[in-house]
Amino acid sequence: MPALTPLPTIPRSRRFSLPPVLQGTACEGCGALPAADLLAEMLGPKMAVICPASCAATFSLSYTNASWKVPFVHWIFESAPAAATGLRHAYDARGMRDVHVVCFAGDSGTLDIGFQALSGAASRNENILYVCYDNEVAMNTQGQATSSSPVKARTPTTPGGVPTLKKDAPRIMAAHGIPYVATAAVSHLADYRAKLRRAARVRGFRYLHVLSPCPIAWGYPYEQTIEVTRAAVETGMWMLYEIDRGRMKLTYRPRRRRPVKEYVALQRRFAHLSPREVQSMQRHVDEGWRTVR
Repeated sequence: MPALTPLPTIPRSRRFSLPPVLQGTACEGCGALPAADLLAEMLGPKMAVICPASCAATFSLSYTNASWKVPFVHWIFESAPAAATGLRHAYDARGMRDVHVVCFAGDSGTLDIGFQALSGAASRNENILYVCYDNEVAMNTQGQATSSSPVKARTPTTPGGVPTLKKDAPRIMAAHGIPYVATAAVSHLADYRAKLRRAARVRGFRYLHVLSPCPIAWGYPYEQTIEVTRAAVETGMWMLYEIDRGRMKLTYRPRRRRPVKEYVALQRRFAHLSPREVQSMQRHVDEGWRTVR
């Protein structure tokens, strides 16, 4: 039998220092990786992960190596929550109720291709933690627009800008009557950590929606991922809140919201917008904030 070709060495710039539960690689500046990193840190080895086709599935499996040092299943786009349901019941049947069954999926696999299974599992209140890392495009297949893409954002399938508003996934999930829903952002790790801690204590279906920018799709230098994410939060484009047993609470309120134009100016995907279009986005954000306390 011929000798196997050694695996290529990962360039130093693409290495990440991660907890023992998760050792993987991703593109420079990938927002999904810190989202996974903190999930692994908080839940530790008592976790089993279902990951549908996505960028995370790509950096989680490299040749024959699995990045997650816990049970990990790479599943098809359409039905990760169904697979997680089966795994949950299998663990329960063996008396292993302390194992967290987690779906870790992108916005396309969550809100488009996989939404039917997601809604079904939520309606049954399955004891699953579902984490959607949202890079607002189908980046695993070259960045096509999804229902989570923001209005006016330019993508390969919407060169003139996305014509529709971003789907309000957290509130849609809350409408299922599940016990816990929250938003998070990779720039605000203390907030994300607290929500993972809360979700780990709740039984039933839990849904976390994490803003996880993609420098390639959004068009900004990879080292600015945290800055861009923070700008989304500070301008009010991304709101941090939780809905715990049906009660909504803001978990972070900017002292003084920065203008939306500062956020869109950081990214090439909004470079085509006119001042009037940016002002329309500002009005939409302002209207959204008037509905919360």
